[in-house]
Amino acid sequence: MTWLTWRQFRVPAVSVFAGLAVIGVVLAITGPDLVGRTDFSDSDFLYSATILLMYLLPAVIGVFWGVPMITRELETGTHSLIWNQTITRGRWLATKLGVGVLAGMVASGLLSLAVTWWASPIDALANQQTERGMLNWLSPVVFSARGIAPIGYAAFAFVLGVAVGMLLRRTVLAMGVTLLALVGVFLAVPFLVRPYLLPPLEQTVAIESDSILGAHGDNTGLVEAIIVREPTGAWVLADETVDPAGNVVTPLPDFVQNCMPTPGRNPQNAQPGPPEPGDMRACLAKLGERGYHQRITYQPGYRFWPLQWLELAIYLAFSALLTWLCFRRLRHLS
Repeated sequence: MTWLTWRQFRVPAVSVFAGLAVIGVVLAITGPDLVGRTDFSDSDFLYSATILLMYLLPAVIGVFWGVPMITRELETGTHSLIWNQTITRGRWLATKLGVGVLAGMVASGLLSLAVTWWASPIDALANQQTERGMLNWLSPVVFSARGIAPIGYAAFAFVLGVAVGMLLRRTVLAMGVTLLALVGVFLAVPFLVRPYLLPPLEQTVAIESDSILGAHGDNTGLVEAIIVREPTGAWVLADETVDPAGNVVTPLPDFVQNCMPTPGRNPQNAQPGPPEPGDMRACLAKLGERGYHQRITYQPGYRFWPLQWLELAIYLAFSALLTWLCFRRLRHLS
């Protein structure tokens, strides 16, 4: 049964692993050039491409590996022939799931290892910054393309494809449903689950000229929020201005509404002239003088690996649940 599964699975599997080999060669050639640098502007395309590849691989595994693995046989009826031999239904499904899940986890693990190694100089620099210039490895976009969590994504995607295929029994329809389901899960988990896997920390930042980096405003010049220095390498969940009574203030009070630089106005004296960032920070510092402060809620950078292990465990648990549902569904297949 293992040999038969491999013969059915070998073309998509070899195609993906051949692509991974090419990607690995490219990363191995370009990676050493990143070590010791502080300017990675010429690597922006490859950096973004590696993140995109880490998101595409689970989709490929779920849609093009998981769905056809079962649905193709259900559509052609060859599963009945196999069941009438010495192969039981349970062994038939277990072999297909075992081969596919293992291959998917290996493929995703290898790509994640290569990408994490290649991007390590960029991530190291981003993790040292307190400003918002680069995405550190805890930011939602980067986190899902690093470490061991992608191994769980691959296992979940494959089993989801198999489960949807067994339920719908139509290959093209199952592919579309699987892709939509994966997009939904991969968007929901980073923002609805991951922030609360570990209790977030809070930090109070004094609103002073030295701590203010800038401000956000609307099209009319209304100051809605200020930007302060963040904890190094942190994933900031909330950055709020709080009044002396502890209440969140948005937009900011009227006495700082003239601080936002606008073309042709100096925020301090409202005279014509170019805006001065220093003057804006000094103006916004009036908030600190009146007892206002900035409250930052965040996940610290040192929690990267604990969050990776927790997310891996969650996706493996999802995969186990879907596997159980597949075996339940198997009883009703004819």
